[in-house]
Amino acid sequence: MFSAVSKVGVVAPFVSATSQNVGSQLRQAVVAAPSIVHKFTLPEREDRLTNVKLGALLPKSHGTRVTSGVEAAGHVRFAHTDIQVPDFSEYRRDTTSDPKKPASTSSTDRQMFSYLLVGGGTIAATYGAKNIVTDFIQTMNASADVLAMAKIEIKLEEIPEGKNMTFKWRGKPLFVRHRTQEEIDECVSVDVASLRDPQHDKERVQKDEWLVLIGVCTHLGCVPIANAGEYGGYYCPCHGSHYDASGRIRKGPAPLNLEIPEYTFPTDEMLIVG
Repeated sequence: MFSAVSKVGVVAPFVSATSQNVGSQLRQAVVAAPSIVHKFTLPEREDRLTNVKLGALLPKSHGTRVTSGVEAAGHVRFAHTDIQVPDFSEYRRDTTSDPKKPASTSSTDRQMFSYLLVGGGTIAATYGAKNIVTDFIQTMNASADVLAMAKIEIKLEEIPEGKNMTFKWRGKPLFVRHRTQEEIDECVSVDVASLRDPQHDKERVQKDEWLVLIGVCTHLGCVPIANAGEYGGYYCPCHGSHYDASGRIRKGPAPLNLEIPEYTFPTDEMLIVG
């Protein structure tokens, strides 16, 4: 048995590290060999008297046995013919069970199965992720009561020809005007190039007889008066802006035409704004 003690740097008075190697408390190795085995010399170092080290010294052509240990003998084996190999045929595919055929002959079918499995799983995962994202985004949409206020249905049969009715939509006044044929002809005959905000009458209406506007003056946000002004359309008394029967600015400080909201005609008698 031997030991070694080492000290570390300037902290030697306080710290020390000790390593100790203990030789095997083994009985003397006994070599049992036939008389034809060549002689060899055992190593003097005790740490080399192990089964592996001793076995490396033996000749490979003879069935020599080395014993070394405290109570039991250790053996060096050169053959494993008595070990039974397990049968894995239950776990192998039928396409690869034939030992005479290389596995590469069925690799295409096996790869196709793997590709289909991975592709199907990817599609299912993508579809699930899409549903999760869609549901999350829908939680940010406006509620049903808010959406109900965002649209307004108007019965057109209640508005006589030549009249303008005002409704409240999204907190703003909404003008719906049933125009006469004279008003339509006058608006169509206007030279677009002479307008401050050039826009043809056909661009502002879906049906010639119906004009839908947001009743907010484009100057300072006042509410114009319908069927008034020099052009028979709308007039803002606050600052003197005059609009024609198409809601286009014709005179006064307003820079733009009256705004047109989104609207549809689901039937000839119904108007939906929003």
